Amino acid sequence: MDQTALMLLLCLCSSDSVRLVPGTNRCSGRLEVKTDQSWSSVCEKDFDLQDAQVVCREIGCGPPSVLQGALYGEAEAPVGSREFLCEGSESALLNCSSRKSSGRNSCSPGQAVGLTCSDNIRLVGEASRCAGRLEMFHQEEWRPVTLWNPYWDMNSVAAVCAALDCGSAVSARKSYEASKRAVWSIRSDCFQSGSALKNCLPDDKTSDQSLEIICSDSVRLVPGTNRCSGRLEVKTNQSWSSVCEKDFDLQDAQVVCREIGCGPPSVLQGALYGEAEAPVGSREFLCEGSESALLNCSSRKSSGRNSCSPGQAVGLTCSDQHNIRLVGEASRCAGRLEMFHQEEWRPVYVWDDNLNMNSVPAVCAELDCGSAVSARKTMEASGRPVWLIWSECFQSGSALKNCLPDDGTSHQSREIICSDSVRLVSGTNRCSGRLEVKTNQSWSSVCEKDFDLQDAQVVCREIGCGPPSVLQGALYGEAEAPVGSREFLCEGSESALLNCSSRKSSGRNSCSPGQAVGLTCSDNIRLVGEASRCAGRLEMFHQEEWRPVYVWDPYLNMNSGPAVCAELDCGSAVSARYSFEASERPVWRIWSDCFQSGSALKNCLPDDKTSDQSLEIICSGLLVEPLIFLSSSTDGVSTGRKQGSELLIGSEFSIMCSIRPQYAGGSFQLIFSTSNYTQNQTLPAVNHSALFLFAAAGHAHQGTYRCLYHVYVFSHNFWSMSQPLNLTVSDKLMESIRRSSASAHLTALIIRLVVVLLGMLGMLGSVLLLNYKARRNQKSGPENIMMNVLDEGSRAEGGLEEEAAV
Repeated sequence: MDQTALMLLLCLCSSDSVRLVPGTNRCSGRLEVKTDQSWSSVCEKDFDLQDAQVVCREIGCGPPSVLQGALYGEAEAPVGSREFLCEGSESALLNCSSRKSSGRNSCSPGQAVGLTCSDNIRLVGEASRCAGRLEMFHQEEWRPVTLWNPYWDMNSVAAVCAALDCGSAVSARKSYEASKRAVWSIRSDCFQSGSALKNCLPDDKTSDQSLEIICSDSVRLVPGTNRCSGRLEVKTNQSWSSVCEKDFDLQDAQVVCREIGCGPPSVLQGALYGEAEAPVGSREFLCEGSESALLNCSSRKSSGRNSCSPGQAVGLTCSDQHNIRLVGEASRCAGRLEMFHQEEWRPVYVWDDNLNMNSVPAVCAELDCGSAVSARKTMEASGRPVWLIWSECFQSGSALKNCLPDDGTSHQSREIICSDSVRLVSGTNRCSGRLEVKTNQSWSSVCEKDFDLQDAQVVCREIGCGPPSVLQGALYGEAEAPVGSREFLCEGSESALLNCSSRKSSGRNSCSPGQAVGLTCSDNIRLVGEASRCAGRLEMFHQEEWRPVYVWDPYLNMNSGPAVCAELDCGSAVSARYSFEASERPVWRIWSDCFQSGSALKNCLPDDKTSDQSLEIICSGLLVEPLIFLSSSTDGVSTGRKQGSELLIGSEFSIMCSIRPQYAGGSFQLIFSTSNYTQNQTLPAVNHSALFLFAAAGHAHQGTYRCLYHVYVFSHNFWSMSQPLNLTVSDKLMESIRRSSASAHLTALIIRLVVVLLGMLGMLGSVLLLNYKARRNQKSGPENIMMNVLDEGSRAEGGLEEEAAV
């Protein structure tokens, strides 16, 4: 049951006969009275201010502020016929005298009593009703308010100002009395909205603390992104109205920003924060800029009232006055964290000591620095004034800006280092995201064509993370910042990206959407000392140094190991234990709650200590994945294949399982499965492998094969399985090969026959030619015959040589 429901229940229990329905809160609504077990409304002619005072008292609210018929809609219950004659001091309405209403016949629809009782909170002690000590009315008594839990911020104060119909929240602080007194103690979550605060149920306590709040009287900014931005509304004659941008200038804006406790105006534009819900006023302000409040400025009736179109209500953004800073180093993005509060800069001390690397980015972001690099505690010789804040303040930049600290003393403070000019945004942790680089006070993304592995090494080093593991465009979404036009030329050893050489990008025009650099740097934890990256001594990388991890509180169990194994992608935890060295050495000391999740462990901020203890963890994923190979022999040719393959029926084959050397011994189990059954064979691992031999391949060998490696180490059995190999056996493949072979033989035979025929035709032609010439030479005499024969012989020889050459 929530606070509102519980308060309504108490109200109904304490008042049997009156109720307000259905107003904006429990102290407002249409009045109904119960008589003879039925509810009826009351005619406004039969009800006056004294009657209203009694009703408001009876339901536990403040005195009546508004009394008007039909204020909360038409009456659903019938309108009663009794006129109440209260004196105002009665404890219940039915204790008052009454009489039959003389105006019953004239009670028109819409005249049922609507009643608003005043708030049960107030600010007292100052000239304005919108400033002073916060008090609450409960159980017929006004008392100062204290907080049950000490966390509150400027968002809480805004809820008080809204509930009191004051303007924007200006400031707040805790005040202390000389001695304790009766107070109403409430939880800080009562401040989540004005309604929650009104309906909050306090506890009866004593305390020397109270809350002092200042709201602006007559101006407010709604509904901007923070308390220093929004659509301007001004309160005159108890009603709020927007301001036309034609009636408002920079001098007016300077006054408003000063009045609500923000920095000077940075943006002044109509409709910047939506259309005006409140009516647009008709006053033109004539501020000089030095006034303390807008209503102290001169003004006149607006000449441009008729021309103030929709969408021209003033939207104002005042600059945020940084109330935090880092001091003591050469860079504004590194040093001791200090906060400005109550006109004073002091070091910050975190009350609950729960500060990690998830917290630090809030500081870096608020200061417009880059990524969070590191953070640590510093110790002073003696205590000094500090501002005490809760770790919840670091949940976001907005929370830190709006945090309200306590006055304290401590010998501790926090030193933080942010990168000056690079940051990773939209990633899963501080060591991953889309890369942005700051130049000329603005952030821009980098095109992946202008960035390589050496550049990535520099960035990962600059933000205090391990070496780059993934470098890919659009890995962390599209670029919101503009894409820069510089190509970086790092060697890889530089300490910062802007220390690298660079040149104007030659590929600027071809940097398409989705090509902004996405970068993932490796983890800052590791397990060392064993053959596997998933077993060994836990070490952490912090302040440029790897050291063993020592857990601050000795409560360590098997809930601690899973966070490490999960973060290293090493499966589940098998064991975790302390190990002891002969002497002490430097270690990083962390709290056991850092092991609540992988993210918490990555972002944990250790202390610099010495110890002879460290933490050894063994994860289930300490074995690498085995490999599986298929070898077969066909026509004397040996082939080796990974994954799927097709074998000839009747061929011999073998399957080899192997694994990268890690641990001696072990065995391989070859698991064969089909849709109908599963069987396996086991062989010992020899030189980290095993060979499974098969005779003639048949259809029964078709199926899926996997290698499962087993080994016993660290007093536990471990196993790792290979990828599947899908095997099919085919006789169609053999027939295809036979047909191909026959076709090849036939082609060769035809070619040989053609060559022989051509040779025989050539010889026959030569014989016929010689016979013809011999006959002709018989007529020419013996000498000519001899010369012709010799001549033909030489020609024939030359022709053979030419043919041979061809």
